[in-house]
Amino acid sequence: MHEWTLLEAAQKVRANEISSRELTRAVLERIERLNPAINAYITVLAEKAMRDAQSCDEALAKGLVRGPLHGVPVGLKDIFCTRGIRTTCGSRILQNFLPPYDAAVTEKIAASGAVLLGKQNMDEFAMGSSTETSCFGPTRNPWAIDRIPGGSSGGTAAAVAAGMCFAGVGTDTGGSIRQPASVCGVVGVKPTYGRVSRYGMIAFASSLDQGGAVARTVPDAAVMLSVIAGHDRRDSTSVDIPVPDYLAATEKSVKGMKVGLPREYFGAGGLDPAVRAAVEKALASLAEQGAEAVEISLPHTEFALSAYYILAPAEASSNLARYDGVRYGYRAETDGGLIEMMSKTRAQGFGAEVKRRIMIGTYALSAGYYEAYYGKAQKVRTLIRRDFESAFSKVDAILTPTAPTPAFRLGEKLADPLTMYLSDIFTIPCNLAGIPGISVPCGISPDGLPIGAQILGNHFREETLFTAAAAIERAIPLPRVAPL
Repeated sequence: MHEWTLLEAAQKVRANEISSRELTRAVLERIERLNPAINAYITVLAEKAMRDAQSCDEALAKGLVRGPLHGVPVGLKDIFCTRGIRTTCGSRILQNFLPPYDAAVTEKIAASGAVLLGKQNMDEFAMGSSTETSCFGPTRNPWAIDRIPGGSSGGTAAAVAAGMCFAGVGTDTGGSIRQPASVCGVVGVKPTYGRVSRYGMIAFASSLDQGGAVARTVPDAAVMLSVIAGHDRRDSTSVDIPVPDYLAATEKSVKGMKVGLPREYFGAGGLDPAVRAAVEKALASLAEQGAEAVEISLPHTEFALSAYYILAPAEASSNLARYDGVRYGYRAETDGGLIEMMSKTRAQGFGAEVKRRIMIGTYALSAGYYEAYYGKAQKVRTLIRRDFESAFSKVDAILTPTAPTPAFRLGEKLADPLTMYLSDIFTIPCNLAGIPGISVPCGISPDGLPIGAQILGNHFREETLFTAAAAIERAIPLPRVAPL
């Protein structure tokens, strides 16, 4: 039953073909068996999940259906606050943090009737592309356990791919949903900035962070996004725009859709030939269904990576200043004063990658360098946004590779951060512009590893993404669960 889609599982529970308790117990047993090897979960909520499943069954017996995910087990990236449940963000500095409130996404998952299985592993404070910076150890790709699952939402993508939950919610700051979805062979959608509330989502880079869905099929991802999307007055960046019927969009035709192919993405150095071939196959499948390919240019793409690694660390430097050992989280033992305590707390509590980005960001914001670095990066961001605006005046969607290569080996790029950063070269421009993007499986490499195609859309045009991604999924059927 772990191979069922999210929609199939929900339908079977509602039809009383299986109880939520039976379904939840089966997935928990799978987690118990597989998680020691894959390390997708930081915290497993076995007792709570079974209590919640019991409650769902009792409600259903009275004819009450709480929502579209009634009784179905799902997971959350460990970046969303859960009241009274440990929320670590993959960091030692928060390893015993118990939030006093729920994130907006947590509330919406509960309101949908879903059963929360646990909190999933991630790169520390979402800083990474391989889920190797977590203080709880790396997550492994269920397709090949010597490979990375992507990052920073690698635990969520690996859990979905391994059948250890039916779907999950991750976050995407520079590709952290789409890149792990690509290398784990699942569907990952990053909606328009402001579509999903950031209330209770631990901040990395506030102008870039966005919650999104990870699932095994495009319709499943559409349902998950429908559940978590919507306006929230507690988040000043949340946009008050009605949430459309994303599931209905997956059934529409792509006939007449204009699909842009940016020459800068396909001409990039480091693009694996197998990835190029798989994405070209995805394009061919769209063309066969009536879509039209249009060559476009996004001329400022080459500056996106540099701009991102000024802007994101700068915002992280500000956001992570709150972790000082005074109010909550880890506190270092010291005989010295306040300054020494704060210094030791941050030195011991943060990992190497987080420290690296804090230092970069603090330098970029310092007097004398602010305009030369941060100010210039903001101007580049505006140019990248204008590139997309120009492109979407000619096309409905843009097709690119999601990641330049399939999953690389664990430890392969840890010693070279710049090489690691290049893993997000195709996903970062989307976040800088605030537009939505989705990764859909489109092939398997000669080594048997998944490959994903990325589709980008205009602001608040997620329906277009679901229509195109569903068309690719129907034309290129691939395994939904890793062959464990």
